[in-house]
Amino acid sequence: MAAVPAFAHPVLPATAAPAPRRVVSMNLCTDQMAMLVAAPGQLHSVSFLAADPVSSVMAPQAGRYAVNHGQAEEIFLMQPDLVLAGTYTTGATVDLLRRLGIRVEQFAPENSFDDIRASLRRMGDVLGQPQRAEQLIADLDGRLAAVKVGDHADMTAAIYYANNYTSGSGTLIDDVMTKAGLVNIATKFGFAGLERLPLELLVLSDPDLLVTADRDYSAPALAQQGFEHPAFRAQAALSGAVDLASRYTICGAPFTVEAVRLLWQGADARKAAPK
Repeated sequence: MAAVPAFAHPVLPATAAPAPRRVVSMNLCTDQMAMLVAAPGQLHSVSFLAADPVSSVMAPQAGRYAVNHGQAEEIFLMQPDLVLAGTYTTGATVDLLRRLGIRVEQFAPENSFDDIRASLRRMGDVLGQPQRAEQLIADLDGRLAAVKVGDHADMTAAIYYANNYTSGSGTLIDDVMTKAGLVNIATKFGFAGLERLPLELLVLSDPDLLVTADRDYSAPALAQQGFEHPAFRAQAALSGAVDLASRYTICGAPFTVEAVRLLWQGADARKAAPK
């Protein structure tokens, strides 16, 4: 048998990197996805926004974790072995943490259910919890399929936010509307992303369903004045309105299916009471 050269080394099988043990999230969307995917004791801290019930579906669960405000100093003192951030999270904080030798993984916003599946898989990979991620995806797909119990073909809907904004193609709420069987009038106008929808154009489009977000704001605000305009009130009475809490669509996650269900329910009610 030939001798092995002294300089040769055996090839060892590749091993997966160990799962992080102390994770800090500094972005609302990574907060919620990490809370869903992480193993018990793995996630140490979430951002202060995670506890805001207006913005966060998982506000009750956020109380289990330490709170951070996205400051590099406070996060460094938490001694994480992984930090989760969004692609639009403060760049200076992310850069400083990386210079300090801390691993930072950034996640882009989810603009469709395909993006949600991709982010869940990536979160499962970075946390070393791929099976948990696949379980969540299967649950999402099952709940999404269960919503499809009727036909709203050709029903139009308009999303109308504060300050007269709407969402066009390439947005999560547009995909939610599509999954609910609705045609987003903003896409018919060629809108992409977040754009202003003049009240006159909203009324002229005469949608079958009007979708608002957080219309019942508790304090007076100029941003909300469009909802008080007589023309808007008349259109809401004519079309029927669904107030969809923005927390379901600010971030993409399995709970976004609830937004589909609520719009589907609103469309069914609208069909039962035609103009």
